[in-house]
Amino acid sequence: MKVYVEPELCIACGACISLAPEVYGWDDGEKAKAINREVAKDQENAAKEALESCPTEAIKEE
Repeated sequence: MKVYVEPELCIACGACISLAPEVYGWDDGEKAKAINREVAKDQENAAKEALESCPTEAIKEE
């Protein structure tokens, strides 16, 4: 699974970082970002939960 965050859609609510801190973090512009686009198998469920929880649908799966 590969994910990315569209910074122009991100409102920096932090839900993704709270749900999957191993997958998502903050960028220099205080927006969420995928730490690694390739999600480790053991983190896929958390990454998907964060994707589904994003209020602006800024998280995308490749």
